[in-house]
Amino acid sequence: MVTLIKNGTLVTAADTFAADLWIDGTRIVGITTTGERALRYPGDVREIDAAGHYVFPGGIDAHTHLDMPFGGTTSSDDFLTGTRAAAYGGTTTIIDFAIQQKGGTLRQALDTWHEKAEGKACIDYGFHMITTDAPQSVLTEMGELVREGVSSFKLFMAYPGVLLLDDQSIFRCMLRAGEIGALICMHAETGLPIDVLVERALAQGHTAPIYHALTRPEVAEATGTERAIALAEMAKVPVYIVHLSAQRALERVMEARDRGLPAYAETCPQYLFLDEDALRGTPEDPFMGAKYVCTPPLRPKSFQSHLWRGLRNYDLQVVSTDHCPFCMKDQKELGRQSFAKIPNGMPGIETRLHLLHDAVNEGKISLNRFVEITSTAPAKIFGLYPRKGSLAVGADADIIVWNPKQRFTLSHENLHMRVDYASYPEKTVTGAPAYVFSRGELIVQGGQFLGKPGRGQFLKRSTFSL
Repeated sequence: MVTLIKNGTLVTAADTFAADLWIDGTRIVGITTTGERALRYPGDVREIDAAGHYVFPGGIDAHTHLDMPFGGTTSSDDFLTGTRAAAYGGTTTIIDFAIQQKGGTLRQALDTWHEKAEGKACIDYGFHMITTDAPQSVLTEMGELVREGVSSFKLFMAYPGVLLLDDQSIFRCMLRAGEIGALICMHAETGLPIDVLVERALAQGHTAPIYHALTRPEVAEATGTERAIALAEMAKVPVYIVHLSAQRALERVMEARDRGLPAYAETCPQYLFLDEDALRGTPEDPFMGAKYVCTPPLRPKSFQSHLWRGLRNYDLQVVSTDHCPFCMKDQKELGRQSFAKIPNGMPGIETRLHLLHDAVNEGKISLNRFVEITSTAPAKIFGLYPRKGSLAVGADADIIVWNPKQRFTLSHENLHMRVDYASYPEKTVTGAPAYVFSRGELIVQGGQFLGKPGRGQFLKRSTFSL
């Protein structure tokens, strides 16, 4: 079917202009001056009047954890509920993390995650690979995965005994990434000292959620970020710091970029809109702070201004969600007697664009920068551009028609993530999707989901080329 989105204001990372946009099948086939009918099609043309609306490229969330085992349980959104919630919020592509089990192969991990997504994903998706050990066989496998379109590998400096890699293994993976054109994504915290702080806190009887933040200090993230950048510099490869939360960690990235190093970083909405006071819960029940336990932890409110400045100044390139939801009932409650047993993660896959567009309304970022950090930059960094993240002829018709005046409250009853609470229950934003297209198919209209489970396609991503 041919679709004409007419009278809208098209917004890209670089430009804002009035135009009509034409879709034929799965691709954008034309962009014409509003009112110009330069394209002619026989038969019916579905017309959508976007007057008073923005037309954005579909959102790309480059950091999600769907159906992920962690902390004795599994994240509550699977590839059906998570990608459907993403679509409601205007995200049309995700990149999830497959996890190599220690001693296992990357192939086994990739096959497992393909099985998780098959028949369930409502939008297109790709995979990063979490690498938990690095013998020669795994280094060889890295090249095989890149050829199959998995072109980024996440390494951990935290979670000893589960995910942590020593510096020698990290360096080997970085060297290998340089050989095969892959990108290394780093969870940059100094994990071993953190474990000592956790042990000391518990020994002193400190069990409440706030101690998750107090035992993961800013300096642990800054030190990890500095180490990650130093190792990448030695290996002469780019590095991407995931879920950056803290001022000093950002300063390490800025210093690297000022020296011309290819250091990139993302932050997440929770670090921009929430602060560590949320972890204190309520006077009646401090454990309600468990809703907000994520890693790195929420930071002091004063840090937020530094992150916003980093986004405006291009020191931070992307805003992803690190969507990893766990219900309070039966999941977060595993840690009622010890903050160290609270599953780490928060929901966010549906609310990212709402929150960031509201930041545009508040003057924190420009509308073009909004498009860049939510769509275009992740597409470029992770090998999806120009097929994704672009309003251009030939690109996939992943498109949001956005109503900038619609009021929307981010309450649990208004959202679709499979979790029993909302992270911003009292927050009302201005701006919401009116229509969402994925590869030319209308999958959300007027708050109704029209897509089908399993229609999402696996995306083979290209090698790193920025």
